[in-house]
Amino acid sequence: MPPELPNAPATERNRDPILAVLRVHFATRHRVLEIGSGTGQHAVHFAAALPQLTWQTSDLPDNHPAILAWLAASGLPNVLPPLALDVADPASWPAQRFDAVFTANTLHIMGWPQVQALFANLPRVLAAGATVVVYGPFNVGGRFTSPSNAEFDARLREDDPRRGIRDIEAVQALAVQAGLALVADIEMPANNRCLVWRARVAC
Repeated sequence: MPPELPNAPATERNRDPILAVLRVHFATRHRVLEIGSGTGQHAVHFAAALPQLTWQTSDLPDNHPAILAWLAASGLPNVLPPLALDVADPASWPAQRFDAVFTANTLHIMGWPQVQALFANLPRVLAAGATVVVYGPFNVGGRFTSPSNAEFDARLREDDPRRGIRDIEAVQALAVQAGLALVADIEMPANNRCLVWRARVAC
């Protein structure tokens, strides 16, 4: 990695375990919308390893320079420049449909109303049978799954009280309302999970 590129260390650590999940669940997918591309590191890593995918990045405009830097350094033809996507603003969602959606480490950074908006707006971009993969830490049964997750949640809420690790049951309820059926709940390193849903019908 060139030293001048923006670097999110957590992305470097988790990218290969996530890639193993995507190799399975995105094997027959073609167009991916990534929500909250951050630095762009995930996008270039996954697009390089899965060349059958066209990977559409997106994030708030403040994060676009980092994403564009990674895209330029990669030279990959199957990663697209970022869309300016605010999950709470329906007008900012793209008009096209995708057969896959990916987002990592975003639900605990957003406020809960933004998480609700994300799932409420998902149907407008999902093709029939689309696959949705969400990576990050989750509580189960209203409880932290590890002391480290409890400490992480406390730091998040200290920075911004609207942030915090989400209850998996509450997120699943939003997914059901969006017409998604859970197909996999995969335990990941460092007390994270990958949740995989399939869209039941075109929305």
